[in-house]
Amino acid sequence: EVSTEDPETAFCTLANREDLNPEEGSIYHCLYQFTRNEKLTETNRLLCDVCTQRHYGPKKNIKSEKYIYTNAKKQMLISLAPPVLTLHLKRFQQAGFNLRKVNRHIKFPEVIDLAPFCTVKCKNVAEGNTKVLYSLYGVVEHSGTMRSGHYTAYAKMRSMNNHLSDLILRGPPPQALETEPAKGQWFHISDTHVQAVSASKVLSSQAYLLFYERLL
Repeated sequence: EVSTEDPETAFCTLANREDLNPEEGSIYHCLYQFTRNEKLTETNRLLCDVCTQRHYGPKKNIKSEKYIYTNAKKQMLISLAPPVLTLHLKRFQQAGFNLRKVNRHIKFPEVIDLAPFCTVKCKNVAEGNTKVLYSLYGVVEHSGTMRSGHYTAYAKMRSMNNHLSDLILRGPPPQALETEPAKGQWFHISDTHVQAVSASKVLSSQAYLLFYERLL
């Protein structure tokens, strides 16, 4: 389905992406690359029905080899900010006919702002808001190789996020909510072993899955 958008706002975001300047090897850099503006040219050009009909007339008179293709721009942005944000990091890469695990540490913050990756018309963000904040509450880590390994988790024990409950149950855009992560204790869980750990320990982990809850 193709919808007509104002070309002036079609690629605009809630916060200026150019001010972000993300550090390479960070979750911000991953999101920046995933939502970058792409040019579709040559063999990637899009079939343009409007251009084709303008040139050849009604669609029923057009032969398939006469369709007109045009250069275009494509960008993937968030149109609806979720109550709970789950980020899945691709931890493997193709090496010839083999897959190998990517062990590089990816930096991630306790509070992340999705505004630079949200469309300016994001459906559940109050008008005038230029921040869409999320607080980290869970991490899944994998140790080992592509053939074998072990999954462990970090979870934050914290007070209930009433604003998150309202967002899930009633769905109104949040207004003046907290902008700081909830205070609490982090725990490392490995099978039946549970141990209290510091936030710095969590942030230094080799994350595979990240779980954030909406603050603002």
